[in-house]
Amino acid sequence: MRVYVPLTLPGLAAAHAAGELGPGPLTAYAVTPGLREWYVSDDIEELEYAALNRAASASLRLLAGAPGVARRRVVVAVDVPDQDAVADPDRGLDASSLGEVRIASAVPLTKAAAVHADADDAEPDVAAAAAALGAADHGDDDAQFTVDGAEDHELLWFGVQEIPHLIA
Repeated sequence: MRVYVPLTLPGLAAAHAAGELGPGPLTAYAVTPGLREWYVSDDIEELEYAALNRAASASLRLLAGAPGVARRRVVVAVDVPDQDAVADPDRGLDASSLGEVRIASAVPLTKAAAVHADADDAEPDVAAAAAALGAADHGDDDAQFTVDGAEDHELLWFGVQEIPHLIA
């Protein structure tokens, strides 16, 4: 199963140094039954893109809690055995947890298929979105508009061998 692990650039640097994503448990995003029902599509590429976007939103939340960290969302796509990615059935259709899975233990970085990250030019919008996230969570429409502005930036695709360049 392809899962998408939200990180920050320092988190990616730590994973690169350790050779693994972890320690567990890890929160990741994948094509779960709840995501399928919410997205209403049978196209696996569209569903995986939706899971990637859920992970990008989780990366934004990590950034909101980490002042001083480069304002670029980072998501690592990794392949794990199906039984290793467990969705919470009680939260399956909870909008805040759509596509969310738990992975009990660390995942070797050799299982990574790709890294997705914001381009440098997205940093101002991502910084504004991270700053506005709390207000958006409390129903502020203007803040939500700012948060949505970060989502207008597509994450770029990077090969795993490009991680040293990303974290430099």
